[in-house]
Amino acid sequence: MALTLLAGIAVVQWLPALPPEWVMGVLVVCATILAWRLPRFRRLAPLLFGFAWATWRGGSAMDARLPRAWEGQDFQVIGHVVDLAQVKAGATSVLLEIERASLAGRAVSWQGRARISWYSKPSAEPEPCSRWQLRLRLRRPRGVVNPGGTDSERSALARGIAAVGYVREDPRNQRLGVATWCLDRLRGSLADGIQARVHDPHDAALLRSFTVGDTRGLEQQDWIVARANGISHLLAISGFHVGVAALFGLWLCHALYWLWPSLALRYPRMQAQALSALALASAYGALAGLGMSTVRTMLMIGSFALARCSRRAKGSSHALATALMAILLMNPTAVLEAGFWLSFVGVAFLILCMDAKGRGLRGFLCELTLGQLVMTVSLLPLTMWFFGEASLVGALSNLVAVPFVSFVIVPCALFGTLLLIVWPPLASPVLRVAEWLTHAQWWLLEQAAPWPGAHWYLPTVTPWALVLAMLGAVWLFAPRGVPLRMLGVFLFLPLLWPVRRLPAEGGFQAWTLDVGQGLAMIVRTRHHTLVYDAGPRFPSEYDSGAAVVVPSLYALGMDRLDVLMISHGDNDHAGGAAAVAAAFPMARRFSGEPARSRVPMELCQAGQQWEWDEVRFRVLSPVARVPKAPANDDSCVLLVEGRAGRLLLTGDIAASTERRIADSLRPGPGLVLQVPHHGSKSSSSAGFIAATGPELAVVSSGWRNRFGHPHPAVMQRYAAAGVPVFNTAVDGAVQIDFPAATPAYVAARWRRMERRYWRE
Repeated sequence: MALTLLAGIAVVQWLPALPPEWVMGVLVVCATILAWRLPRFRRLAPLLFGFAWATWRGGSAMDARLPRAWEGQDFQVIGHVVDLAQVKAGATSVLLEIERASLAGRAVSWQGRARISWYSKPSAEPEPCSRWQLRLRLRRPRGVVNPGGTDSERSALARGIAAVGYVREDPRNQRLGVATWCLDRLRGSLADGIQARVHDPHDAALLRSFTVGDTRGLEQQDWIVARANGISHLLAISGFHVGVAALFGLWLCHALYWLWPSLALRYPRMQAQALSALALASAYGALAGLGMSTVRTMLMIGSFALARCSRRAKGSSHALATALMAILLMNPTAVLEAGFWLSFVGVAFLILCMDAKGRGLRGFLCELTLGQLVMTVSLLPLTMWFFGEASLVGALSNLVAVPFVSFVIVPCALFGTLLLIVWPPLASPVLRVAEWLTHAQWWLLEQAAPWPGAHWYLPTVTPWALVLAMLGAVWLFAPRGVPLRMLGVFLFLPLLWPVRRLPAEGGFQAWTLDVGQGLAMIVRTRHHTLVYDAGPRFPSEYDSGAAVVVPSLYALGMDRLDVLMISHGDNDHAGGAAAVAAAFPMARRFSGEPARSRVPMELCQAGQQWEWDEVRFRVLSPVARVPKAPANDDSCVLLVEGRAGRLLLTGDIAASTERRIADSLRPGPGLVLQVPHHGSKSSSSAGFIAATGPELAVVSSGWRNRFGHPHPAVMQRYAAAGVPVFNTAVDGAVQIDFPAATPAYVAARWRRMERRYWRE
């Protein structure tokens, strides 16, 4: 029942649009008839019900989003803060549950959860459960869509976020009060207590993560080390931690009955132990923020406790199925999160492989040793599917880190956290011990992070390769008696050696990535790769280079970068350059304004040229620095010439530079144009369009950006010239292929190619 329910819900998530409501009604009626009157087909009932349930919940979540007609307007709202605030150098972000809202002085019937940010210092600390009156500029959740990138619109749907926005300056903005009791407030208070008593800020951040699930203090480098060692699950409060808490609850109850044996005359010991384990696991899970693996473990423990209290036998697989059904019935959109699949699939493989390895100490040792190998191999396909990256040293790192963190560091840190509540003066020495242990453990992980295979990247995993690899893992770790189990390794081959379609000699490919209001492009010949601009980096520490450009390169099968060219120093073009340079340190780097760059760059000048795989690259501008000229005119302008097509990359040049660029072009095959300056009205003059004669053009701009790019007058000029224009704000990443023998064409538009019902 659990698997068929999951299948019905999962199918909905692949739909480009949700079916109408009458379809849901028909499916529910059919499911009822199958379950009630047709026993032979009863197993199909959860499949139909799951499809209808996921459709209804998905449609309800989309309907709950901010109405499109209200986007970009200012609201006066009253709401309360949910979860812990994210405080960065340039922004403070919170989840705000909006209770009441008004637009233009009139109350509107809309409520929902919004992710909002202060770009200036808030008037008071946005504590969890504090109520606020704010003026907000809101819009519907919308993210960038790229090969290998994260899907923020999917995450917003799974987390129930109906709007995103920022706080506008208003004298009426104020905090209205703070709830007397709030679990998240307790979490924040304990996190602050740990921070104040641990000397090293980094060790304090790790302890906060281990104890209360507060990952706000972790830096990007910490996650890089964690992914290299395959221990990201430990930083996010793994289900194993909750299991350890339940084990301590069981031991505590056992000690209580040992001290007072007469308790057994009133309350059966086995049932009391089950309830004690459930109580401690639930308390720790709630304190840790109720993540997916935490909830799954709590539900499994609850299933065992219920079976024990009702004196019924229940196996591990039954408990896992019960937990799966409970989560799916509560929130079917949970299947959109990677943590859901990694948590349930990982435990399912452990049950498959470990149940026959014995109980007690023998089973425990098998789970710590062989179990780490099972988890690493079995979750490899899913890890590559969701993140495009896996760690081949994860099994070894987890063999040390899992028992040490779960049985030494976490109990010590939790004991110190408990003392913060009941006796704060005694908490400091205990937390100092936890600090020393954490520091030693993290030092070991940092030493293992540079090992070969710690960061293993593969091109985008196809659905059929994922299915084959998962079947291979099931076959490989099947119980004894299943014939030829080692042949399961061969089903991993489509995952490990994907098919790559490289351009022929004399041809090339170009991707204009979706980085919002900015520019980042990739150009690939048969054996070489160039990145032109790297997108913006924001005060919130969101870096397009790390979040978009580097993952896209790996997803497209490019593990080497030959040239990084940054047109000029503006943030929307150069902000992500440092992250790209750090990922590919051997790449040669050029910039039109090297003095403004955060990393060393060579000066880009007209006349520079080179050839890769019979494709010629020629720099057309800048010629010389003109005093007091706009910085945009220093943009590197690059012409890429293949046998049958050309690509002109223009950066942010204005109309004053366009004439010189057009004069430097020689006659040649059809031209594809990167629209200058995101379609600003100060560029793309009618003369430039006529002189270059592009066959098509692509513009990189942000959705509903404050500059109004691309300007309607500019789009009208291209339309008058008969030039089709593709916009990343509408199409997502745009791939244009330049074959060696035929004209260039648009090969893919990511937002159109990967349509899902939650994408705008």
